[in-house]
Amino acid sequence: MAFDSLSEKLQNVFKSLRGKGRLTEDDVKTALKEVKMALLEADVNFKVVKNFTKTVQERAIGSDVLNGLNPAQTVIKIVHEELVNMMGTEGAEITYRPGQTVTVIMMVGLQGAGKTTTTAKLAGKLKEKSKKPLLAACDVYRPAAIEQLRINAEKVGVDFFSMGDSKKPSDIARAAVEHAQKNGNKVVFLDTAGRLHIDEGMMEELQEIKANVDVADTILVVDAMTGQDAVNVASSFDEKVGIDGVILTKLDGDTRGGAALSIRAVTGKPILYAGMGEKLSDLEQFYPDRMASRILGMGDVLSLIEKAESAIDQEEAKKLTEKVKKKGFDFNDYLTSMEQMKKMGGLTSILGMMPGMNKAQVDQITSAVDDKKMARISAMIYSMTPAEREKPELLDLSRKHRIAKGAGVDIAEVNRLVKQFKEARKMMKKMPGMMKNNKRGRFGNFKFPF
Repeated sequence: MAFDSLSEKLQNVFKSLRGKGRLTEDDVKTALKEVKMALLEADVNFKVVKNFTKTVQERAIGSDVLNGLNPAQTVIKIVHEELVNMMGTEGAEITYRPGQTVTVIMMVGLQGAGKTTTTAKLAGKLKEKSKKPLLAACDVYRPAAIEQLRINAEKVGVDFFSMGDSKKPSDIARAAVEHAQKNGNKVVFLDTAGRLHIDEGMMEELQEIKANVDVADTILVVDAMTGQDAVNVASSFDEKVGIDGVILTKLDGDTRGGAALSIRAVTGKPILYAGMGEKLSDLEQFYPDRMASRILGMGDVLSLIEKAESAIDQEEAKKLTEKVKKKGFDFNDYLTSMEQMKKMGGLTSILGMMPGMNKAQVDQITSAVDDKKMARISAMIYSMTPAEREKPELLDLSRKHRIAKGAGVDIAEVNRLVKQFKEARKMMKKMPGMMKNNKRGRFGNFKFPF
């Protein structure tokens, strides 16, 4: 995730605080200097960082904090709350027109930010909410963009509208809305043209579309990897066209992530969604409280649960839960869980949401399980007898040798699989407790992992 480096640095700062028992004003100030440097290195806007650390310091050096029973945890809680405030306090939603009125959403952004793909991702999300979206191709300068939008519309199963590349974007937008009114589409997405940089021609075109069509929301798509440039782009678009919200793409990449922490504070516009991968399903609604928890190493169990609910058949999940309760977790369940993991975005995505999992731990686990290794794991499990899959304790040395030979792997790989299986079994036992203790908006009985 984009904040891995920042998360690691902040956790180290708070470890030093936690070891002190009682805190002095100097302790807090020294820690916040480190926090300030970590945020600046993450490419968070300087003014945002300055205001953030000032507010935290004013709250943290109050006598109730320094003289409390657990001042270190209280300081961490304050940092968490101020991170949430910085990013917008609560998740924002797209505005829909009431009744049968068509909601028009204009998607804008620079070339290369992932706007066309993100438009299709968002349409797929709204299809799940029975909004019957229509994707309208208004980028008349890149025929490839029109074809890309058509293909993606087909993949997510939504309607597509195009008039080719010979009409004006504002005329296409107006025709798309008329088409939607006749065909029962509740939402129209206008995929507009991007540029390599902001110019007057692009802005005038977007203004013309707005003048000809009743746009409910203008959503800016920005690349999180561009750091402060993303904030500058957001400010420019808002000033010249007016934006209602932002979608950050590539937030799963190896980027400093400062854009996510700066955009709301600088522009006042909410982050609506975050692109967390290249698949058309890899778009998450942005919740400031959950993102703050992930940054501070507390995990994001709520998002994990939501991913599971959307990706996993509930009836099958219920059967698996009951089966595990009665008979325990076996290799058949391990195979099932591997398939479910793929549907939920893979092991890296899941581990990144688990409380107490830092980048080093995630890398250590995922390095052992790439796609090729997953295929070998399946081969090893299928080389077991039904009895061995149901009762892993039967796996002695001779059985392991037979399994290795059947799967065409070394005995060491079978031993690693058995070890990983035991870790997975432990994780299955922990999951109910993690979900119980992580209720939205509360710290509950959650113990900070640092």
